[in-house]
Amino acid sequence: MPVKILMPALSPTMKEGTLAKWLVSEGAKVEAGQVIAEIETDKATMEFEAVDEGVLGKILIPAKTAGVKVNEPIAVLLDDGEGNKELEEFLSEIDKPTVTDDKPKTPNEDKIENNLASPPDARQQDRIVATPLAKKIASINSIDLSLVGSGSGPNGRIVKNDLLKLLDNSPQAEMRGHCTETSIPVSPMRRVIAQRLVESKQNVPHFYLSVTCYLQHLLSAKKKFEDCLEKRVTVNDFVIKACAFALHKNPAMNVSWEGDFIRQNQTIDISVAVAIADGLITPIIFSADKLSLASISEKVKELVGKAKMGTLQPREFQGGSFTVSNLGMYGIDEFTAIINPPQAAILAVGTARKVPTVFGDEIVVSDVVTLTLSCDHRVVDGAVAARFMQSLKKAIEDPVIML
Repeated sequence: MPVKILMPALSPTMKEGTLAKWLVSEGAKVEAGQVIAEIETDKATMEFEAVDEGVLGKILIPAKTAGVKVNEPIAVLLDDGEGNKELEEFLSEIDKPTVTDDKPKTPNEDKIENNLASPPDARQQDRIVATPLAKKIASINSIDLSLVGSGSGPNGRIVKNDLLKLLDNSPQAEMRGHCTETSIPVSPMRRVIAQRLVESKQNVPHFYLSVTCYLQHLLSAKKKFEDCLEKRVTVNDFVIKACAFALHKNPAMNVSWEGDFIRQNQTIDISVAVAIADGLITPIIFSADKLSLASISEKVKELVGKAKMGTLQPREFQGGSFTVSNLGMYGIDEFTAIINPPQAAILAVGTARKVPTVFGDEIVVSDVVTLTLSCDHRVVDGAVAARFMQSLKKAIEDPVIML
């Protein structure tokens, strides 16, 4: 018997995704556990494995289709020996239009409906013979299916191509050729980023603390480290190590707001903000306080590479107890970052720069960096955050104490 292959939920928060690529074609033999497609979630591109074996009879959702709901049919798998007859019967059941109201109407109800002058509503559109994908396209583009007429599918069913032709020939399509604007589709990742950041700024009472740290000793330690071990490390690697040190010294900062209670995190897991094509992702350095500077550097390089390739696994970016966001490579002196709930804080790192500094009676040139901490005042008080920043500044300015 044919079996529907459903859009999988590849993360606990996933509600829809993009079917990025099919790795098998219609008519191909499929084994249980074989990777058959690539699915883009709101955070990464992940492989989708077949649960059953059989023959891929029909692909219902083509590659590069966005907004596919979890548990929506994306393909049909046939048993050995099944062919077009079984497939067509099964597809006819999937494509049957749904009628939301089968209850017989009373004469009064008929009279009321006949007097309504409003355009066809969602119930009338459900009675139109159209494929689910055609209905989705019509809904997105506010197309009244009752005005399309007979479709090019079997028995006049409206299919995807009917809607695409209608959109290409519409006055709006002609106008688009004369416009200087471009509509950019909202990716699943961008939609989630927008939702979470709005929620954070609306619901989390942010407050900010800034310190300027001198980098002479850190830059000297960085050079010695690279010369001795022949491994390149960055200022950001030192900052991550210093944050782990300061969180260990100030466990009251290593907390999360969970609504009904405050979670005291038992491990120091530092998220690192990474810019990618679709937005931002925060892979995690787990137990950062227990790692050497070299291990942190190697782990950051590995995670940044996987983030840019879109191959991070959910366990590598879901969670974390503290975030570091660095815009120093873009020449930004200082900035404030938005907290990623349920975390209670995020550190914004500016660029390392040279400034004139007064030492005694002399003016000398010093290398400095400005660090700005954003805190959730529901769970972190000013004095707690200030002590954390003292520990952080001490570790940055005298890295020997944390190495």
